[in-house]
Amino acid sequence: MMTGAKRKRSTVWRKVQAVRLEDIKAWCMRRLPILTWVPVYNWKENLVPDTVSGMMLAIQQVTQGLAFAVLSSVHPVFGLYGSFFPVIIYAIFGMGRHVATGTFALTSLISANAVERLVPSVRTNFTANNNSGILGLSEFEMQRIGVAAAVSFLGGIIQVVMFMLQLGSATFLLTEPVISAMTTGAATHVVTSQVKYLLGMKMPYISGPLAFFHIYAYVFENIRSVQLEALLLSLLSIVVLVLVKELNEKFHRNIKVVLPIDLLLIIATSIACYYADMEYIYGIEVVGNIPKGLPSPKAPSMSVLPEVVTEAFGVALVGYVASLALAQGSAKKFKYTVDDNQEFLAHGLSNVIASFFFCIPSAAAMGRTALLYSTGAKTQVACLISCVLILVVIYTIGPLLYWLPMCVLASIIVVGLKGMLMQFRDLKKYWNVDKIDWSIWVSTYVFTICFAANVGLLYGVVCTIAIVIFRFPRAKTLNLKNMKEVEYKYKVEDNCESLKQVKIVSVNSPLVFLNARKFHADLLKIIQKDGMSSQCEQNTLLCSFSNGSCHGELGQPCHSERHVLILDCSGLNFFDYTGVSVLLQIYVDCKNRYIDVLLAHCKGSLIKAMQYGGNLDSENPVFFESISSAIDAIRIHRNYSKFSEQSEL
Repeated sequence: MMTGAKRKRSTVWRKVQAVRLEDIKAWCMRRLPILTWVPVYNWKENLVPDTVSGMMLAIQQVTQGLAFAVLSSVHPVFGLYGSFFPVIIYAIFGMGRHVATGTFALTSLISANAVERLVPSVRTNFTANNNSGILGLSEFEMQRIGVAAAVSFLGGIIQVVMFMLQLGSATFLLTEPVISAMTTGAATHVVTSQVKYLLGMKMPYISGPLAFFHIYAYVFENIRSVQLEALLLSLLSIVVLVLVKELNEKFHRNIKVVLPIDLLLIIATSIACYYADMEYIYGIEVVGNIPKGLPSPKAPSMSVLPEVVTEAFGVALVGYVASLALAQGSAKKFKYTVDDNQEFLAHGLSNVIASFFFCIPSAAAMGRTALLYSTGAKTQVACLISCVLILVVIYTIGPLLYWLPMCVLASIIVVGLKGMLMQFRDLKKYWNVDKIDWSIWVSTYVFTICFAANVGLLYGVVCTIAIVIFRFPRAKTLNLKNMKEVEYKYKVEDNCESLKQVKIVSVNSPLVFLNARKFHADLLKIIQKDGMSSQCEQNTLLCSFSNGSCHGELGQPCHSERHVLILDCSGLNFFDYTGVSVLLQIYVDCKNRYIDVLLAHCKGSLIKAMQYGGNLDSENPVFFESISSAIDAIRIHRNYSKFSEQSEL
């Protein structure tokens, strides 16, 4: 036994000694992405757009921080902290250049369940200035943020554990319809939670199954208690916000800096509330005292952790899913890559470390990412600049927000969710491409509004897997290993010579989100093995595919004689949105490499889905009834091309 133990220790020690400085450096570069982009940061070209974006982002972070803190049932000042600490941490560990983490409506709503359950409301406003606790806040408010911080801490731990287990590769189970339906349903929940502030009603906190319907039932039963002044101010705020944001979006190409309507509305309504004394004359609820400065770090209460496990899992999953979708979207748009596992680590640490500074759960938000797009942000420097400005607000401007009406904050929340609510338009897309995906979207949305975002997400994943398992046995094959090369030979030597650079591949498997990545990889191997891209850069022929998204940069096209790839789709029994997306991506990538892609034996539903899903801007036909008709078309086209060349000579 001693000999075995010594041998084991000796083996471990040799492995430790074998670690080189280069290995440590490579690990640090992989786990600290900031070390890769800061040394090559282009100060001359990127600093100005990043600064402008950072200034605009800071305004949105402050307004959303205050609003989402209230949504999380804690004092608004903790939303400012949540817009500061997580942003710095993600900039160090995150890979999304246009991902602005911070307070998030969905995670705030989830954490509010734990806060209201463990520390029930004793009042419905934040105007009391009780100096009995830290930061000049009451003990009641500190207990509430203690629960929210515990949710953030445990949720972050769960995300870090998922990173250690390398579960980022399992994100292919989170299909686009499921994510879209879950986020839309959660946004509907958030809007519902703000109804009491929009109407100025005093309403008890309602949670649990079917709470969505119970809230509206309570509103209609107590409709006479609606505060007319708060309702009018809410309607006016929503109209102004929507109108100005639409104008900003319409004319954003003509103006360099968009109008910060959120900030202007906060300033205007706060001044009006102060001079008109709306809090006491009309009874309009205001934000109240905002303490100055940053808090000293303090560990979250460990005794609370067992009681917030459910909410922590909800925060970990929902926050990660929403953030990863934005990171992958920005990576696709700006041609760079995002590591799914590294994003688990980045968001996990953003929640864990920030929880020591009284922060509510954080995640990326669609509105902030869209703002970075529109203002021309280049890197995470924009987010770091926003942190500097938020720090100024925390130390100087914060106390001036005392008179900000709560109904105005609620209006900002509702209008800020416009992007998520507009995902209802995706229903038409799913209906035209795959009605099963449409059904999953609708049922996932119903489950989300009837129960909660995490329940809806779980249902969507389980439902998607169950449907695929049900459909796969009806297919001819279960995977892509049966994809075979089909030889097409002509007896006439001239014909053989004309078809020398034609490759025919038979697809004998359904194409859905479960096997889309393998389909892409296998097709790439066939192309490379056949030498179709031998004169081009092999490593840039096709970019890596994940969940219907393409990441990476395409190189320059090859200017050699065009090759032709014919896909025999006779065995493609069924497909989903992700499958159609990968086919369209292969078509575009091959076209950029001067490889023509033709599809034979396509079902009418596949042709319709591809025509609807992408712009197949080809001068020649793409879809053919059979392989022979596709080859005949190739021969005719090449003979015509040769004839044209001879005529010119």
